[in-house]
Amino acid sequence: MDHFICNTCGVQYEKSAHYPEICSICSDERQYVNPEGQSWTTLNKMIDSSNYANKIINHEDGLYSITTTPAFAIGQTAYIVQNPGFNIMWDCITYIDDQTVEEIKHIGGIDAIALSHPHYYSTQVEWAERFNTVIYIHEDDRQWVTRPSERIIFWSGEFLELDEGVTLHRLGGHFDGGTVLHWKKEQGVLLTGDIIQVVADRQWVSFMYSYPNLIPLPATQVKEIAAKVKKLKYEKLYNAFHRVINENAHETVQKSAKRYIDALEGRFSNRI
Repeated sequence: MDHFICNTCGVQYEKSAHYPEICSICSDERQYVNPEGQSWTTLNKMIDSSNYANKIINHEDGLYSITTTPAFAIGQTAYIVQNPGFNIMWDCITYIDDQTVEEIKHIGGIDAIALSHPHYYSTQVEWAERFNTVIYIHEDDRQWVTRPSERIIFWSGEFLELDEGVTLHRLGGHFDGGTVLHWKKEQGVLLTGDIIQVVADRQWVSFMYSYPNLIPLPATQVKEIAAKVKKLKYEKLYNAFHRVINENAHETVQKSAKRYIDALEGRFSNRI
């Protein structure tokens, strides 16, 4: 019996004697099954291989990223947001070992875990158990949980304050429960996973139903996302892949939403 992990998306499943026939995350049209076929690993195999390590970077006062090297599965980054007396892990990565746990404890540990959407559920229960904490997932994405746990809190509604100045906001889009984290530090920080995706040109962001399969979101959903985040104050934006907008992030999201909607509705021009 073991908790098998999909090699393509990095999400861990509940304990079983044999690996699942399919990964429900990857068989969905927003993700993909590896063309060479479905394959599985376990956390113990990853640790025993000595191939992986986690790199923890301090980006600014109170904000750390955690990234696995070499990249595994989707290769996203998780963050530790340090609010006074309360540390939140934003999104999750698959690989966790004793060294990672000790390094995070050295910077204050983890008091709560919050997820943007199912592609980053990873080994969230392993993390919660190692740090004796809870996991916040929007109830609209309940069906995508592959390893149930009493540590998971399914929250509802459009927002949830985790701590003073740290609030989850449901934007939908990429997934029905697609969530971002707003941190009222200084001029405001927005952590978006890829619910709002920073593109190669850091002056713009984008919005997709499926990134690997290039399926866009409808204009109506992008309008809703833009309207929801317009109410928030934030100067910086961090996505899940170390792409950062360091200033004017609020204006960047709004102008990007307009460009996206114009393109879908036939008003796009190369002279922007």
